[in-house]
Amino acid sequence: MKVLVIDDDAQIRLMLREVLGWAGYEVLEAENGRKGQLAQRQHRADLVITDLIMPEQEGLETIAALKKEFPDLKIIAVSGGGRVSPEMYLPTAQELGADVVFRKPFNIQRLSAAVKELLETK
Repeated sequence: MKVLVIDDDAQIRLMLREVLGWAGYEVLEAENGRKGQLAQRQHRADLVITDLIMPEQEGLETIAALKKEFPDLKIIAVSGGGRVSPEMYLPTAQELGADVVFRKPFNIQRLSAAVKELLETK
């Protein structure tokens, strides 16, 4: 199974690549939503983990675009907030199609469990 991680923070991408790789997933990465959409078109991940606050194309726009193009795609949204608290963005992410949302800093075990659960129901 493939997981696409879209986050402008290289440390977050590295951590998720390592943890999900150990769990047996193939992990693809993109540093913003525009590159994430392109990666999804080229490689068809089974699940996307996306940050919400990013340069070039933020996560809410990315979630909406991915769900329109890939309606069955599983999506996990994560956010530390930015100028406002994550509580402002995470409910909107769910309305746009995110299956699960996490506030940064997130518990990696919980996020890994959510990935496993979402992919088992695919």
